[in-house]
Amino acid sequence: MDYQTIIDKYYPEDGDLRRLLIKHSRQVADRCLQICDHHPELHIDREFVEEAAMLHDIGIRWCNAPTIFCHGDEPYIRHGQIGGELLRKEGWERHARVAERHTGTGLPGFEPENLEEELVCYADKFYSKSRPERELTVVQAAQSLEKFGHEGVEKFLSWAKMFE
Repeated sequence: MDYQTIIDKYYPEDGDLRRLLIKHSRQVADRCLQICDHHPELHIDREFVEEAAMLHDIGIRWCNAPTIFCHGDEPYIRHGQIGGELLRKEGWERHARVAERHTGTGLPGFEPENLEEELVCYADKFYSKSRPERELTVVQAAQSLEKFGHEGVEKFLSWAKMFE
């Protein structure tokens, strides 16, 4: 099974939500791949990172975020945990960990723990599903994290030094 099969399983209809999920995920994956190519010394698992980036938001469908076509009952903050549960059921444990750990710079108890998890989390901060046409700069992405506390901003900026 590949990542496209999983997307097709949970987002079978060709609608606004599926298109947004794929667009955003592709943006994140492409940034991850570009960073992998620019930093071979980091020995990041390129194939895994692409798959994980394409699946990191698989849980959004079950959340309540109507502005991005999500009409579920769960709070949006849980989309990573929901995605982790789905991916774990599919037997994709490593990918589940990325889904669970990409929100913000990591929620308490769900912080990224390796380079691949950090990279997807980092790359995700440059693209918003509510404004998919926009790519943030490092400074803009850091500013968007400030509302969650300075510790997350510092973590993000340390990733920027490593990945940019």
